[in-house]
Amino acid sequence: MNYDVIIIGGSYAGLSAALVLGRSLRRVLVIDAGKPCNRQTPHSHGFLTRDGETPAQLAAIAREQLSQYPTVTFVATTATGANQLTDGFAVHTAGGETYSARRLILATGLIDVMPDIPGFAECWGRSVLHCPYCHGYEVHGQPLGILANGEMAYEMARLLQQWSRQLTLFTNGPSTLTDVQQQVLAQLAIPIVETPLTAIEHTDGFLTALVLADGRRVSPTAMFARVPLRQSSDIAQQLGCQLAEHNFVQVTEFGATSVPGVFAAGDTTTMLRQVANAVAGGAKAGAIVNGELIADDLRYLTHPAVAER
Repeated sequence: MNYDVIIIGGSYAGLSAALVLGRSLRRVLVIDAGKPCNRQTPHSHGFLTRDGETPAQLAAIAREQLSQYPTVTFVATTATGANQLTDGFAVHTAGGETYSARRLILATGLIDVMPDIPGFAECWGRSVLHCPYCHGYEVHGQPLGILANGEMAYEMARLLQQWSRQLTLFTNGPSTLTDVQQQVLAQLAIPIVETPLTAIEHTDGFLTALVLADGRRVSPTAMFARVPLRQSSDIAQQLGCQLAEHNFVQVTEFGATSVPGVFAAGDTTTMLRQVANAVAGGAKAGAIVNGELIADDLRYLTHPAVAER
């Protein structure tokens, strides 16, 4: 079956786009493997009316609501490739299926690349956290660690002192902070620990101690860290979409990529990794895609060969 739109990725951005398009009576296929990057996170915060829900609950509610729109279909698989056709796009899956559509929306998200520190991956999203706007309130006023160095460490420390004045910066090796940055952190009473971190001890993902190379053990309530990111899919590159800084897919305000007919939304396009941002991006992309499809149909109707009939 040919679809109006294929959405690759069925988390918040993809589901939001599907809702807009389903309500626009568009035939939509959502391809999703069911492995969102926040699946370990116990609670999601900052999304109006749903603050504190689990990520799985948010997705389940969205899918249940989408089930009332008969033109929206889900396929539980991984999209492995895509190519342009004369009148749209073909998407290929891990199961060998091929689907086609007039437009594509990429909502494939990102993968967090974990450092080789025992316990880090198990604590990610639970007590090793990436965003104070998502998780800072729950640990505010408590002893917190920051794992970073250089400019990133400086910016994170300045930001996090809004939530707690009990901060310790772990640079995991020799500090690369400038003298001025060190002076500011000293004035904020944020100590800098350069001793490498060798392990994170935890219980079910909630840290109990940071183990340092000199044998010291430090026990903050939680630790904030930024890790490298990579796209969870290379389909944008396969299609020739231009990438922005840090390998995000470059999009306009409304989600259009550099390839006509291909849109992107959610984490794959921005470092602002919040549910509210993903939902907003998906909704905008869905509305613009619907508008483009309407324009295509009207352009066809006004074509001279059609108008003469």
